[in-house]
Amino acid sequence: MNEMLQRMSDSIVGRLIDCLPEALRAVTYRRGLQLGKPLSRKFVFKLAQTKEELEGCFRLLHDEYVHAGFMKPDPSGLRVMLHHALPTTSVLMCCHESTVVGTVSLIRENKQGFPMQHAFSLGDVLQLRGNVAEVSALAISRKFHAARNKILMPMLKFLYEYAEYRFDTRHLIIATHPRHMGFYETMLCFRRLSPRWVRHYDIANGAPAVGAHLDLVHAKEIFSQKYGHLPTGKNLYHYFTAASLPNCQFPHRRFHTTTDPVMTPELIDYFFNQRTKLFRGLSPQWARLLHALYDLPEYGQYLPPLPAVAPRGKESDRSRGRRFPVRCPARLRIDRPGAFHSVALTVYECSETVFCAHSEYLLQVGMGGEAEVDLGEREHCTLPVEIVRLGRHSNRVIMLRVLDTAGEQGRLWLKFVRALNHAATSADLEEATRFCDDISPSEPEQGVLD
Repeated sequence: MNEMLQRMSDSIVGRLIDCLPEALRAVTYRRGLQLGKPLSRKFVFKLAQTKEELEGCFRLLHDEYVHAGFMKPDPSGLRVMLHHALPTTSVLMCCHESTVVGTVSLIRENKQGFPMQHAFSLGDVLQLRGNVAEVSALAISRKFHAARNKILMPMLKFLYEYAEYRFDTRHLIIATHPRHMGFYETMLCFRRLSPRWVRHYDIANGAPAVGAHLDLVHAKEIFSQKYGHLPTGKNLYHYFTAASLPNCQFPHRRFHTTTDPVMTPELIDYFFNQRTKLFRGLSPQWARLLHALYDLPEYGQYLPPLPAVAPRGKESDRSRGRRFPVRCPARLRIDRPGAFHSVALTVYECSETVFCAHSEYLLQVGMGGEAEVDLGEREHCTLPVEIVRLGRHSNRVIMLRVLDTAGEQGRLWLKFVRALNHAATSADLEEATRFCDDISPSEPEQGVLD
């Protein structure tokens, strides 16, 4: 009975706050902020990587969503989405000692779209420059209700830093209950995708939902204007951009990759065949995507069968031309008469024969030289390259063709790209050399630069 009254009280208070003018809403939310107080070291924010960690997150999601009326109880006791099977989805967690007390998922753009795309139009956001990720599956344990605000803000900071600096994301999108939208709009500066609600959001058991978007680059300017003058305990600009939280543990990466895949064959089988039945009756589109992403023999027995019209070979034949998301610092030394001109680049996508990069300066098709690419903290290679394309919307976005991969430096590049192609998880990249038994120069790729 007390729990029911608490839920009613929370609901009524939330609706009353949302009815306030924006200035009063901001004051009300701000009073609840306690950003300056250190969080107990017993709370740790990290990427969920093990079976126990993932299961703890999915169980917490299930229990909290059932309690809130956002889903019906599932026999598995877990809330798992098909998007959790993708290597471009990261499940973040907060644990108190060994117990998962908070979780949120970050879903990168993929060929099956975003979960919220079934109800919201994302065309305007997807046309913007920069990667997009959906913030989904957010839950904090009711058992830690007293510490809820202490957990939420550090978890959002961890999400913010992971999204921008580790996931190479510029745009965040969310779908949330209208009762919670005031917090995202007023405090975190999200902007609604549409003034209208979705009255029946299937993913949330038919509850109403509102979609919103945040540009992380512009958010810094807005946060600076809105919070920069406030004391540290209320200053969200300082909190998100400058404060350091020792509770946050970011995953180690050997290379400058932008995703942290964790789904081993055993985890795929456990969560999508054994604990849930999500792979049963899967659409042909989903089956093809999973086989293309996990194009390794050890996964085949656990993935849903491919439809007869799309044999496995067709997907595998394209693997040599696949491009992989990265964030590698690089320098291009352009050969000009009498001198070299050095230009800073950030490589954001690569294949065996080409890579795409953002350039510090305006460049032109046909320019060539040497590109020194930082593959990881201690690994780099130098390649002869030529600019073959400019971006559709900016000539600071370039595609470079690798002119020679036969030498020692070229072998380093091929080792890097083929490790990205064959490694199923981030841990596999620690042993990148085992994917390089058959390194030979590839045919030039005729790519398209977005």
